[in-house]
Amino acid sequence: MPPAPTFKTEAKKPAAPVKFGGGYKDDGPGDNPPDIEAIPDAVPKPEPLHRFANNPYSALGRDYVPRREHKPYAGRGIGSWYGRRYHGQKTSSGEIYDMYGMTAAHPILPIPSYARVTNPANGRSVVVRINDRGPFLAGREIDLSWTAAAKLGYVGQGSALVEVESVLPGQELAAAPVPAPAAQRSEEEDDPIAKLAAAEAESPLPQLRDERGHFLQLGAFGNRDNAEALRARLGRELGDLAGKIVVQSAGKLFRVQLGPWPDATAARLAGGRLRESLGMNPLVVQR
Repeated sequence: MPPAPTFKTEAKKPAAPVKFGGGYKDDGPGDNPPDIEAIPDAVPKPEPLHRFANNPYSALGRDYVPRREHKPYAGRGIGSWYGRRYHGQKTSSGEIYDMYGMTAAHPILPIPSYARVTNPANGRSVVVRINDRGPFLAGREIDLSWTAAAKLGYVGQGSALVEVESVLPGQELAAAPVPAPAAQRSEEEDDPIAKLAAAEAESPLPQLRDERGHFLQLGAFGNRDNAEALRARLGRELGDLAGKIVVQSAGKLFRVQLGPWPDATAARLAGGRLRESLGMNPLVVQR
């Protein structure tokens, strides 16, 4: 039996900071960023709630109960961002993530819904559309698209303290003038983002894996798209361990697990390292 995978613990090179759900300095658009001032805020409009994305779920040892109706919400915490590493991936809503759009991920706000996000350090404010789940680390309030975070002025530092306030359908917005619709990214067939979205929508989901052994359970969902969305997120945060993330079906649940490990001791050791580095609280399971 091959030895159990180990975590790198080189003392002479400090570990790269883990910013769950984005915030990497090399995760932006590169040397030629678009004119973010020409990208308008999201425009709130009445939309039906997603059929699956608002069901209760578990992620990284915590249980979440998303809101299933539009009502006032106000929160304050750390805002992070996600960019190129997720660009073109499916969100929890099944929509394709566009780092140049004005969208965000939130643990419990309805999908879809709208929120105003303010950076109290500089007074800047944006309106985003919630179409994804996350972040899941303690103290994290919201994950913004690269563009939204750039408008708030914290892309370079990775994260910042932000205030989040829901924007209800029909609510008046005291916001800056919205640029002309022509500034928005086209969704015609010649638009590369639209083509990418169509290709992703047609591609099948990865095969479910049914290996045996000891695993660290990172999340459980009633909808497979949500499980795959978490798998994709974690795959970019766990580095060499990404290949050990599996989605396992059990009854009506889809479980996101990391493994297998050769025995319970190895699994608990790995779980302890994840707890120390990422604040995760994975459950050791055997199958």
